[in-house]
Parts: sequence; structure tokens; C-alpha cells
Amino acid sequence: MAITEADIQRVKQRFGIIGSSPLLNNAVRVAMQVAPTDMSVLITGESGSGKESFSKIIHHLSARKHGQFIAINCGSIPEGTIDSELFGHEKGSFTGAHEARKGYFEVTNGGTIFLDEIGEMPLGTQARLLRVLENGEFIKVGSSKVQKTDVRVVAATNVNLLVKVEQGKFREDLYYRLSTVPIYVPPLRERGKDVELLFRKFATDFAEKYKVKPISLTEDAKHVLLKYRFPGNIRQLKNLVEQISVLSSDNTEITSETLNHYIPKETSLPALIHKDHNGADNISEREILYKILFDLRKDMNDLKKIVLEGANNPAHAAQLVKEHAGLFEGIHETVSPVAEQVTYLGPPAVQSEPEEEVQDITHEAEDDSLSIVKKEKELIMRALRKNNNKRKYAARDLGISERTLYRKIKEYELEE
Repeated sequence: MAITEADIQRVKQRFGIIGSSPLLNNAVRVAMQVAPTDMSVLITGESGSGKESFSKIIHHLSARKHGQFIAINCGSIPEGTIDSELFGHEKGSFTGAHEARKGYFEVTNGGTIFLDEIGEMPLGTQARLLRVLENGEFIKVGSSKVQKTDVRVVAATNVNLLVKVEQGKFREDLYYRLSTVPIYVPPLRERGKDVELLFRKFATDFAEKYKVKPISLTEDAKHVLLKYRFPGNIRQLKNLVEQISVLSSDNTEITSETLNHYIPKETSLPALIHKDHNGADNISEREILYKILFDLRKDMNDLKKIVLEGANNPAHAAQLVKEHAGLFEGIHETVSPVAEQVTYLGPPAVQSEPEEEVQDITHEAEDDSLSIVKKEKELIMRALRKNNNKRKYAARDLGISERTLYRKIKEYELEE
């Protein structure tokens, strides 16, 4: 029987799923279609996007709805105990095993197990899980007796498992056995105006919880809300609404200025890890750090050229400094931490760019020093002399802030 839009709407209401974006509706439709079968399902999506709700849809619309449903976060169970948690153990099988224990696959016989963060499961446990999926068999820790179980497995991940397969961290055969039917849960930023619907829902819930009037958004605030990317997805939005509901109870109409006060500021650095539609890493943290280091090295070379030019032509140097003011601002604070991180990460994954040669444009063989500190100190002294030690005007000529100039004067002990 074909699934209608009305059927999808009823399921969303039953399981508390808010929104009407096409991607969300498609995920609900696939969950409804696969629920009556016993096929394994792999739910993919970013952290906080609501993957567990879809595992509940699959269980409660299946023939196993009267059996147990257990949700397990594989990333939160220590590697040394996860086999015991899932498959059980016999008395005395390891230190602390004072009595026999049933595992989740034995307890949930006839029901459904939801394995969240399946990508964090150790390789040894993956082999045991594969045997359950293929034969319905498992062995308790410390036992040699094969036991049978009839459990449906629904798995979820916020990483690209194929990448983990290539890295040797996830079994390829298990991946294809789990992903018989894939379901993609879209992140909040791909759901359009669902963000506004969820905001109103959470605002109503928290108004009732804290006995306050529900907050609402002005039109400009709605624009800000839709523009924000919500890296933490629904979980982050819910926490945001709760915070505003409690702290803005005196003014329930939230403007864009008020909302911007609560929304985290975007970082000026590029995101270290950005995931594509399938959750794959587009660029590694190491590559980004090396790119930052190469950019800094280029800036240092430019700075060398500036200070060498200043040896003969202070006026021209001052103009160059203004044009490259960013090279001076916070250069010492930036280079050290980035260099430390890159050194810790080890050799680069890609071939380094060759360092640019710096041409000595002064043509003075007797003064070929490339010391940035020395030349920077000389420039500051020249600017101070030119402006009769008036730091405000000296900083202007150098193209840096007075605060930076004060720090440099103190650092180079130029105070009279």
C-alpha cells in the first residue's frame, strides 16, 4: 500500500517529529516502508539531528512492537566492557565478574536494538555483531556455548563509515550488512523553515515548564535564525530556546539584536572539519594547520621585504607597513600556537610548498641581516624620532594600533 502525505503527517505527530521539509519527509517515508520488514537499517546524519526518533518509528511500526526496544550508544561504553554489555558474560570470566550476566542481545530477543555511533565499535566486537546479523548466533564472554537470538539491529552514525573502512577501522562486510536500507536524516540547516517551527515548539514547552510567557521572534530575528547554520542541530536549537526563555522572561519579543547576543559568534578561522552530504571529511585538521603555517610563512617573507626596504627608504617602508598592517597585528601571538600544533601532528600528508626566496632589495652586502626583530625595532625607533616620541602619530605611520605599539616599545625596552 502506498504511503500518503497524510500517513507521514500522522507518524510525525505520533513520534514528535516537527517539520515539513522534503528531506525530512523522505526519511520518514523510508522508515515507514522498511519498518514491517526485518531488514537491517543504517541511519546517517549529523550529531543532534534526531536519528533515534527514526529507530523508534521502525520498531513501533514493525511486528516487533510488543518486544523490547533498547538504545545503546557504542561510543559511551568502554572497549573492555562492550562485549560483556552486548553479549553477556559467565561468572569468573574476567576480574570483577562475580556472577553471570545476560547481554542486550539475549535480553532483547524478539525486539529491536538501536546501536548509535556504530562507527565507534571496536573491531573485535564488530566481528561478533556480524555473526549475530548473519546467523543470529552469539557467544557470551568466557563461554564456549553458542546461543541463538532473534533481534533486529538498527544502527546509526554521524561519520562516513566508508572512510573508516578505508582506514581499516570498520569492517567492510559489516558495513554492507548493516546498510541494507540507508536512511539519511538531514541537518537543521537543510530543513529551511522547519527551524522556525521547532523554535515555536520549544518556546511553548519551556514557557510551560518555567511558568513564563512564551517567547516569539520579530521578522528580523527570524532572518537571523534561518541564516545561522546550527552545527549542533536540534539539540543546539533546543538549548538556545531554553536559555532565551529563562533569561529574557521580562521581554518575550526577541529582536535580532537580542538573538545575536545568544547565538555563538562564528569563528574567524575555517572550520577544521567539514562534512559533505554523506558525512565525509572534505579536509583534514592537519592539512588546515599546514595551510595556516604556509600562509604565515608567506607573511613573514613579505615582512622581511618591508623591513629591508625600510633600511634605505623609511617613507616608502611606512607606506608598505600601512598596506600590510595585518602582518604586524598579533603576529607573535599567532605563529607560536599554530607552529606547536603542527609540530605535534607530525609530517604533513601532502608535499610542502617550497619556501619563497627573499631578495635583498637594499643591495648592501655589508648589512644582509634578515632579523625581523631587529628591523622591526629600527622601524619603531625611526617612527618615534620622526614624531617626537608621540606614540599616537608613530603608530599611525607604522600602520599599527597604539596598543600594539605600546606592547612593542615595552618588549624592545624602548621606553626612556
